[in-house]
Amino acid sequence: MISRSSLDFRSFRSSKLHLSPKADVKSLISYVVTKTKVINGKYHRFLGRHFPRFYVLYTIFMKGLQMLWADAKKARRIKTNMWKHNIKFHQLSYREMEHLRQFRRDVTKCLFLGILSIPPFANYLVFLLMYLFPRQLLIQHFWTPKQQIDFLDIYHALRKQSHPEILCYLEKVIPLISDSGLRWHMTELCTKMQRGTHPAIHDILALRECFSNHPLGMNQLHALQMKALSRAMLLTPYLPPVLLRYRLKTHTTVIHQLDKALAKLGIGQLTAQEVKSACYLRGLNSTHIAEERCRTWLGEWLQLSCILKEAELSLLLHNVVLLSINYTGTRR
Repeated sequence: MISRSSLDFRSFRSSKLHLSPKADVKSLISYVVTKTKVINGKYHRFLGRHFPRFYVLYTIFMKGLQMLWADAKKARRIKTNMWKHNIKFHQLSYREMEHLRQFRRDVTKCLFLGILSIPPFANYLVFLLMYLFPRQLLIQHFWTPKQQIDFLDIYHALRKQSHPEILCYLEKVIPLISDSGLRWHMTELCTKMQRGTHPAIHDILALRECFSNHPLGMNQLHALQMKALSRAMLLTPYLPPVLLRYRLKTHTTVIHQLDKALAKLGIGQLTAQEVKSACYLRGLNSTHIAEERCRTWLGEWLQLSCILKEAELSLLLHNVVLLSINYTGTRR
C-alpha cells in the first residue's frame, strides 16, 4: 500500500517537471554557454602558448569582426531613425554623420574582398592576400596598433606627393586672374607656402572669389588638377574627368556638412582620438602631433570652413594642402 506522503511527492515532482520546461531550456542553454566559454578559453591559451604570432593575428581578427558588427548595428539604427523621421544626412549629429561616412568606406573595402572570394576556393587566396597586403585590403579594425601608425604615415606620404603639384597649379593660374588685387594676394600666398610659412585665415579668405569662379572654381578645374587633388584626398585618380569632379564635389560636400555639425557640437566635446581622426581626414598627419595642437589646427579649419558657401567648396578642397603643408609639428 502506497503511503500518502509518497503520493504527494510524486505529484509534486511530476507537476514540477510538467510546469517548468522553460526553466529546463534556460538551464541547458546556460550549461552549453558555460562549457563553450571554458573550451574557448582553453583554445585561446593553447594558441597563445604554441602559436603566439598566429594568436596575435587571430585575436585582432576576432576583435575586428566584433567592432565591424557593432558598427553595422549602429549604422542600421541611424538609417532606421532617418527613415522613420525623414531626416537627411546633413541633419544628423556630428558623430552619426561621421559614423555613416566611415562605415560606408569600410563596407566598400569589405565588398571588394567579398567579390574576390566568389570563385570556388578563392577564399583561401583572399586570406593569403589579406595577410600579405593588410593596408590595401583590410580596414583599420583589423590593423595592429603599430600598423595603424605605420599605415597612416604611408597614406599621408602618398598624398604629400601631390602637394607640390597642387601649389604649382596655383602659381600657373596667377596670370589668369583678372583682378590685380586678387592676383597680388595669390602671389603672396604662393610665396609664403614656398618659404614654409603657415598661412593665416585672412590670407586664404581674401581669395574666395578665385575659388568660386574662374580660374579655380570646382567646375573650372582641369583634369590634371583634379587628379592631384584626388590623391591629396586619398581618392583614386584613375577615373574619367567627369567622375573625378563628381567624387571631389561629393567628398568635399560631406566634409563641409561634417564641419557645420562639428561647429555646432564643439571641438571641446571630442575625445583625443576623434580630434586626431578629424584632422587626418582634412589633410593633417595628426598621428605625430600633440592633441592640443590638433585641436588648434581643427579650430582654424572650422573657422574657415563655416564661412564658406557651397559655391566656394573648391577653396575648402585646396585647404587640405594650404592649411596642412607648413603646419608646425608635421613631418616633412
